[in-house]
Amino acid sequence: MVIQANPPEPPPEVIEDPELREKIYKVFRDYFKKAEKKRRWNIDTDIPWDQVNKDVDPVVADVIETFCMVELYLPDYLAKQLPAVRANRGRAWMLANWGYEESKHSMVLEDWLIRSGHRTEKQVREMGDDLFSREWNVHYGNSRSAVIYTMFQELATRLHYRNLRAIAAGRDPALDKILELVMQDEAAHAHFFRSLVQLYLEYDRERTIEHFRHVVRTFHMPADSLLAQGRQRMANIRALKIFDESIYFTEVYQPLVQVLGLTKDELKPKKVHRVS
Repeated sequence: MVIQANPPEPPPEVIEDPELREKIYKVFRDYFKKAEKKRRWNIDTDIPWDQVNKDVDPVVADVIETFCMVELYLPDYLAKQLPAVRANRGRAWMLANWGYEESKHSMVLEDWLIRSGHRTEKQVREMGDDLFSREWNVHYGNSRSAVIYTMFQELATRLHYRNLRAIAAGRDPALDKILELVMQDEAAHAHFFRSLVQLYLEYDRERTIEHFRHVVRTFHMPADSLLAQGRQRMANIRALKIFDESIYFTEVYQPLVQVLGLTKDELKPKKVHRVS
């Protein structure tokens, strides 16, 4: 991840006009239509629970627990982002839909931890109780930076699930199906937010790139600072090659820069000319 010790001041908020809000809503309706037609899944009937392997490496279970813990902050994610976009139907409706899908992720991961025997119901309950002693807070105080951050974060999350699936390949059909389904959801989320960033670039390229540069300089995944023992958990994820700085750069940052059509010159920090 690219993290700056002393992050620059964020760009100012951008007021989205009615025409842009309508375009965002159309992007959401397209997302929703495809999700309803191709991507909806059921925790109870779409997972081969009878094929859970209780001998999966405990290291894999520890990573699943970390993913589950991040997903469990869903109440904070929604409560602290919805008020800022309540007048933007595309953004607000997407958060509601996103929350539904993320709630399934946390539940299906919890179910696997328990059914595989790696955690008891009591341990999972205590994990949740401990988590809610801390709060997640928004990384960015403006909606445009928040969308750009979420684009990065959702693509990175998809890679977390993809790479864990590769590590656990062939060991547990139930876990394999879970990771496949969750990975597909995360890919769809990343595509949605990327579509919004493309709209912002069309509408106000210079200001959007300013927000993009700010997010790049300050980006970090939620587990880095949110979870107890977050640094150790992220170190474990890096050690397994599930996600690290190299993966971030080659499979998140570079592809997004390319597909968004951003140039090196545009992404260079602006020089500040001081008047003496």
